[in-house]
Amino acid sequence: MSKRGQLEKPKDLKGAVKRIAARLRHERLRLSIVLVLSALGVVGQVASPKLLGEATNVIFRGVLDKFTGDLPAGMSTEQAADALRERGNNTLADMIEGADVVPGRGLETSLLAKILLVVIAVYVLSSLFRFIAGWIVRHIVQDLGWQLRADAQAKVDRLPLSYLDQHSRGDLLSRVTNDVDNITQALMQTIISLFQDVLTLIGITAMMFWISPKLALLSFIVLPPGFFLARFIMKKAQPHFRRQWDSTGKVSDTVEEAFTGHEVVTAFGLEEGFAEEFESRNDELRDSVFKATFISHLMEPAMSLVNNLGYVIVAVVGGLEVAAGRISLGSIQAFIQYSRQFAQPISQLASMANTLQSAAASAERIFNLLDAEEMEEDAQGELGEIKGAVTFDNVRFSYTPGTPVITGLSLHTEPGQTVAIVGPTGAGKTTLVNLLLRFYEVDSGTITIDGTDIATVSKDSLRAKMGMVLQDTWLRSGTIADNIAFGRSGATREDVVAAAKASSIDRMINQLPDGYETEVSDEGEGISVGEKQLLTIARAFLADPHILILDEATSSVDTRTEMMVAKAMERLQKGRTSFIIAHRLSTIRHADLIIVMEKGDVIEQGTHAELIEADGAYARLYRSQFADAATQ
Repeated sequence: MSKRGQLEKPKDLKGAVKRIAARLRHERLRLSIVLVLSALGVVGQVASPKLLGEATNVIFRGVLDKFTGDLPAGMSTEQAADALRERGNNTLADMIEGADVVPGRGLETSLLAKILLVVIAVYVLSSLFRFIAGWIVRHIVQDLGWQLRADAQAKVDRLPLSYLDQHSRGDLLSRVTNDVDNITQALMQTIISLFQDVLTLIGITAMMFWISPKLALLSFIVLPPGFFLARFIMKKAQPHFRRQWDSTGKVSDTVEEAFTGHEVVTAFGLEEGFAEEFESRNDELRDSVFKATFISHLMEPAMSLVNNLGYVIVAVVGGLEVAAGRISLGSIQAFIQYSRQFAQPISQLASMANTLQSAAASAERIFNLLDAEEMEEDAQGELGEIKGAVTFDNVRFSYTPGTPVITGLSLHTEPGQTVAIVGPTGAGKTTLVNLLLRFYEVDSGTITIDGTDIATVSKDSLRAKMGMVLQDTWLRSGTIADNIAFGRSGATREDVVAAAKASSIDRMINQLPDGYETEVSDEGEGISVGEKQLLTIARAFLADPHILILDEATSSVDTRTEMMVAKAMERLQKGRTSFIIAHRLSTIRHADLIIVMEKGDVIEQGTHAELIEADGAYARLYRSQFADAATQ
């Protein structure tokens, strides 16, 4: 796989979790409120089984009272038990004594009603507290997601172009969208649940020991095997979660490339190749998701099996304890509820471990982006009013250390000159422009504008003096007016129309149904390639740059549109220093200076006539183009 398609391997999942926690520190107040509300909700949840157990005891006492037979009303529980034992009914005596039955009292309906009202109130308040806590957490988590996306976007603006060149756009988009969404979804599920489940475990454990230490110890026999089983499953699932999110980035990369280059893919019949690549990466994603999901979901049935074993132990021993009168039926009912509830937070905590592993893998991918090496701190100087004299002095540059692209390039252009840059593919023409705009920094040498080293001024100040028209047009989703106005902040409609007229596209715009308010997408559907090019020229007119860069601006349009574009560019170049990268030498015959590059250096320079007369590299290029045209 190429360097562009490689993804960083996860290195420090725990560190990623800690960094997410650090980003939530400023939410301490709201998180504290959430914890208090969650604790109140847990108190209600833990207290409810005990209260229901008391209600069961009231009912059970009423039922047992009917079996006391002719025992006199008002006897104490002990007296009634002794009387039953004298009659040989020891089992009933033990149950009456354990349930604290008073003969003749019957069913205490008023007490039962009070208990049930208290239980209802506890359930309602507990649910209300948990709802409010969840509402606050949703705001906290969505704020975190917003901040992560904002930081990622700001980071992209600070990354060197070399980083973006070496990483696929699909993977970067996946980090900012899919990975952030995965983090927020995981936090939504775990922030409250983690605290509530821990408190619930503590509360339930305390209640179980309060009711019966013996039964509590028997219930916890199954915990050690359950813990080791959960740890084993988590360890097996972790690498598959890492693969899942790496594979998601690869699939996004393939889809993004297929969509953005669908015309080229179709023209060259590459659909099958892209389909095979997509199928391969999609299979890898399916396999990793299946394995991660399958293994992680083994947690619930495994824990259910372990907990059911504990439930059987409690049910059998508890029944014997009730029959022996050592514990009330209501207490056993409450204990069984607690034992069943005890399984729920354990299962949820185990499930949360898998969710957090997936989120940690996504967080690491986000932080790998946020930690990427940024461009060096920009200079603070300002480039004031300029005339446009540009000088390259012994400039050297390489994209990859040890592989030079520009080797000792030196040239000088006067203000207002139209400078054409020609040469074979790979000669360094576009690299020269990238260095002038400081998309990349030179390895050595200097580039000056009117004697000022561009490395000593800020990039914003430098680029504010420049305008670009590229071979590959770029439009943003919005109206045509918005796309032209993009060239200058604060441009009025009058400014936009004037720029459109200057670039010969005003008439075409007015022929559209909605004129300047016609909506276009980033792909520019509905308008031709030439019209898109004219729109970018209008944008450059509006920017009114001091230095103009034209990179193969007419290479992808028809002859008639080329004439319109050429005239528009000619008007745009007036009074400006212009750099034109061109393969069609017929379009730059009238340039003030033609620079011929080869292997990263200037090998010839002069006017068209001078270079033809010199009969060097330029003359050979020129003759070969016209020879090719003549044979067509």
